[in-house]
Amino acid sequence: MTTATSPPPPDVPSKQLSRLLAVLGRIERLGNKLPHPFWLFGVLSVVLALVSWLLSATGASALNPATGKTVGVRSLVSGEGLRMAISDAVTNYATFPPLGTILVVMLGVAVADRSGLLPAMLRAAVARVPARWLTFTLAFTAMVAHVASDAAYVVLVPLGAMAFRAVGRSPMLGAVVAFVSVSAGYDASPLVTPTDAILAGLTTAAAHTVDPSYVVSPLSNYFFSVASSVVLAIVVTVVTEKVIARRVAAMPEEPEPEDAPEAVGTEAGLTLRPEERRGLRNAGLTLLAYAALVVVAMAPAGSPLRGEGGSIVQSPVLTGIAVVLAVAFLIVGAVYGRTVGTVRTGRDIPDQMAQGLREMAPILVLFFAISQFLAYFKWTGVGEVLAIRGAGLLKSAGITGPVAFLGVLLVCTVINLLVTSGSAQWALVSPVFVPMFMLLDIPPEVTQAVYRIADSCTNAATPMSAYFVMTLGVVQRYRRSAGIGTLLSLTLPLCLVMLAAWTLLFYAWWALGIPLGPGVPVR
Repeated sequence: MTTATSPPPPDVPSKQLSRLLAVLGRIERLGNKLPHPFWLFGVLSVVLALVSWLLSATGASALNPATGKTVGVRSLVSGEGLRMAISDAVTNYATFPPLGTILVVMLGVAVADRSGLLPAMLRAAVARVPARWLTFTLAFTAMVAHVASDAAYVVLVPLGAMAFRAVGRSPMLGAVVAFVSVSAGYDASPLVTPTDAILAGLTTAAAHTVDPSYVVSPLSNYFFSVASSVVLAIVVTVVTEKVIARRVAAMPEEPEPEDAPEAVGTEAGLTLRPEERRGLRNAGLTLLAYAALVVVAMAPAGSPLRGEGGSIVQSPVLTGIAVVLAVAFLIVGAVYGRTVGTVRTGRDIPDQMAQGLREMAPILVLFFAISQFLAYFKWTGVGEVLAIRGAGLLKSAGITGPVAFLGVLLVCTVINLLVTSGSAQWALVSPVFVPMFMLLDIPPEVTQAVYRIADSCTNAATPMSAYFVMTLGVVQRYRRSAGIGTLLSLTLPLCLVMLAAWTLLFYAWWALGIPLGPGVPVR
């Protein structure tokens, strides 16, 4: 029997946590009523048609200070609107900015993943790490793992549990560290990731409302992303060791299930086979040689890999970074595969590319719906009018950048509890926020950086995320009695502190005027 001074069992939460669970339960029920994102954007297109008809009928317009022209709303419910929707549908999809970029990048990533390189890298990163460094190593490895997109959850969460178990610590704690680091830090990485390409494409499309020639590079937030990955890994480490580890230690003892996964000694464990170690070494040397080749090729002032006037920032290497990354992933994945035997013939590489693209099918289907909605939004002029009016209201109210940033953070953080797809949410809000902030002289790259924070931190605190449920399943392999309340009590403190720390980092970055990425001023 539990005494009055004993810690409460993990599934008997405090009153505060009970209230939070009740709120999350209502959010979960509401979110479950939302249609698939594909149909959601279809519904939004219908709503847009009705709104555009109403605003057009009332003569809604606004003066664009960037062009000096008056912008009016065109009705989608008209002959002209119907012709546009039908005749431009294929063009809208084919020219959708993120489409080509993400497909090209994934051609290379698919080879690196299917050859076994990415899983081996993640396992090597957490194997044989001293116990005192394990939490930080696992957290930072999760930041690197974002290059594997959602595959990072599948690989790293169970590996985190096994790594902690191997050094005599709670495997449940390891699973939580890995999950929160991947999920709540999803838009931070020391590497350029597929998410960078998707966000940059959507931001570019939104910026075209004000400036049709504006281009946002996948490297636009790179400096900020690198710093964020280090800061967040430190935050996860400190909060885990000072708070979460004590919370786990205070839980009543419970025998570990007999079928709990082994820490080492199995193919699914942390130990790398000799050929895998050789493969990683060969892949690393190949990557260094590739990087050196690119640098040497760009060194001459008259190099064709330089931009106009010898510019490096506007060079084909940076503006075409998707191709550079795809080739890098492809060659190191192929070298690793040849070493370990997962790539035996030249045919294996295109086969692995095809397998990777098949996994992209759900995103490609969603992109069709998003591309049509954004095209309608731009054609009707609703987004531009809203952005101009919104910018005018902010200016007249004296609302400056820092306050406006906080508004975006709060709005997108709340939306993220329901719409856990980062690309879907950014496609929804970027057509308003990006041009609105551009009219306040805030670059699109800055708005995108703010969105990265809001899109990430609450991912690990909502049951709407499929990976929250997946992580709960991993935790229950080591502690049968664990429930949603158990996992939430461990992830919520981390999420809140990460949100606060990441926001403070951004404000410090913005105040100091540090470039967000190559050639991208913060203001």
